[in-house]
Amino acid sequence: MKKALIVALIIFVIIFGYLFYLLKFAKHYPSNIDLVYKEDYFGITFSKKFAAELGMDWKEVYKAVLDDLKPKYIRIPVYWDETEQTKDEFDFHDYDYIFDEGKKHDVNFIAVIGWRIPRWPECHAPKWLKDAETSDTQERALIMLEKTVNHFKDRDEIQYWQVENEPLMDFFGECPNGDYEFLKKEVELVRKLDSRKIIVTSSGELTGWDREAKIADIFGTTLYRVVWNPWFRYSRYPFPASFYGWKADLYEIPKENRMIMELQLEPWSPEGSLTELTQKEMTKSMNIEQFQANIQFAINVDFAQTYLWGVEWWYWEYKHGEPQYWEIAKTLF
Repeated sequence: MKKALIVALIIFVIIFGYLFYLLKFAKHYPSNIDLVYKEDYFGITFSKKFAAELGMDWKEVYKAVLDDLKPKYIRIPVYWDETEQTKDEFDFHDYDYIFDEGKKHDVNFIAVIGWRIPRWPECHAPKWLKDAETSDTQERALIMLEKTVNHFKDRDEIQYWQVENEPLMDFFGECPNGDYEFLKKEVELVRKLDSRKIIVTSSGELTGWDREAKIADIFGTTLYRVVWNPWFRYSRYPFPASFYGWKADLYEIPKENRMIMELQLEPWSPEGSLTELTQKEMTKSMNIEQFQANIQFAINVDFAQTYLWGVEWWYWEYKHGEPQYWEIAKTLF
């Protein structure tokens, strides 16, 4: 009995040690990084709000994106707290500028609309709804969606609507829990207002895809390689590229309707702004090797398209004497 317990303990220590190594130390880089990809595979997400939060002129950043990177596919979050700062008074001026300038450069857009859309704190309701009940905010969100779609639906440069962002993921962001019935109402409303295909997204690693895939025309996943949480700190996902295709097959998502909507290409900031990270802390989740490995990983996943996450940070690094991320990105478009 004593020998059996010792053997069991040794096996447990070996398994635990191996799992610890996989999550904390193993790089999980693709074996061959050549960055060879199919035409029109890459787009980017651009957030005017996040560019400003990094202390930059968002128009300068956007102009550099259009003129220097030259992407043909851009995903734009249209923030509710910016378009309806006062109740019933809608102002889309900044977003008209974004779409107008992009059209001059032959850009195709995904317009992300809703209450929960990209960038912290994830939910972006106006301040005047701060103390409102969730049901009241949802009612106002439907009004906002109708106003937003009707304002932009004559723009041919908008290729897709993305309704909300990871709307059913309850454990990230300063948001109420996901509401599938409300999400269906939002999608039905947008579909009634306009004929463009609708994207719905979910976490690539932490949730199932069944409910989102059922109501979406296009399914979009996030794809992260190095993450942080207060219990395990930094850890690395050990999944192979084939995991995402297998998961899409499981939920019967047609190959042409699968997209990576958010590929991690910026550091994870546990607290505060990215601009406050030390170089040592930054490299725990992102450096040039990780940057290239993540790009190659997305190429290997081989979905219909991949949208890169972090362009505002690349430009911030470029402005502060670290141009390598920006220069690599230039080769992708």
